Amino acid sequence: MYAARRERLRERCAAGGSAAALVSRPANVRYLAGAAPHGAVLLLGRDTDLLLHAGPLAGRPENERPDESLPTQVLPGTDGDPAVAAADLAASHGVDSLALEEHHLTVARHRAIGSVAPRLRLTDLGGAVEQLRLVKDEEEIGCLRIAAEIADQALSELLESILVGRTERHLALELERRLVDHGADGPAFPTSVGTGPNSGRGGHRPTDRRVEEGDFLSVCLGAAYRGYCCEIGRTFVIGTSPAEWQIELYDLVFAAQRAGREALAPGAACRDVDRAVRQVLDSAGYAEGLPHLTGHGVGLENDEDPQLAPSAMGKLDACVPVTVEPGVHLPGRGGVRIDDTLVVRPEADGGPELLTITTKELLAL
Repeated sequence: MYAARRERLRERCAAGGSAAALVSRPANVRYLAGAAPHGAVLLLGRDTDLLLHAGPLAGRPENERPDESLPTQVLPGTDGDPAVAAADLAASHGVDSLALEEHHLTVARHRAIGSVAPRLRLTDLGGAVEQLRLVKDEEEIGCLRIAAEIADQALSELLESILVGRTERHLALELERRLVDHGADGPAFPTSVGTGPNSGRGGHRPTDRRVEEGDFLSVCLGAAYRGYCCEIGRTFVIGTSPAEWQIELYDLVFAAQRAGREALAPGAACRDVDRAVRQVLDSAGYAEGLPHLTGHGVGLENDEDPQLAPSAMGKLDACVPVTVEPGVHLPGRGGVRIDDTLVVRPEADGGPELLTITTKELLAL
């Protein structure tokens, strides 16, 4: 599998006129090599490839070790830069051009590569690996399914506990512990828990505010499993029947999220999916203050292409996992966020596959 991915990248490099490529972004290294030890880079040659890293692989879990068919080289000492060593090695083997991930390298590292191999023509690999990563194979989607199951399980267990009086920070830490208990590598991103006036805020950092009766409680968490990230967001009411304004706001965000989910299809423009979500919220007078995007791709990173945003370019392909995550926050009162991870599927296969299945009914906890 990894050799096939490297071969696809090799073909792209050849088409672009580069004899070799140096992959340094950790998620891209992991995608092509099966693992990304700290600081590792992948040198992709005409016929052979090499993973260079500075530390030993002994003791790493089986699922964090690189592809057995891929030669590896450990740099002596701790001061060497694997990227510079890889460029030097490429030049010594007669390579005349090397494509770099310039969007990942610092200026200092780029200069060091140029100085160690001054006759090497350096080109930009651009987002070639990220483009290969867009469409997931069934093994990758299987990892995302497991990550979603873990996140669902952690959230469902929290909802069965007593919440009133506990702080946002405490709840976030408990959710992250439960993710690991159920087999996650760890949280895919810092868990967000917002209560009362903090609820519904995107990316809210948990505080010491305590859960109170009548609060909205919004939770956004994600699990990483074998490197693959999945996220879920839900909003609940604490301890009592929801107020009328809470029901109306929740129903609105739910309708917007459903419109986005229903718009997911192979060939759909990313901006059209975003527009489907925004039209529902705009029609209710919430055009101002909406997030700059209403969803994004997930995979080896929690925030990948494609982006579901008004200015997004491109169309969705089958087997691309994305989130649909609209939200509305009313300053001083709170708000609602609903977030699911789905895989784009054609209508003949049942339409978009929902990975996160925790109920979206407005529950009073």
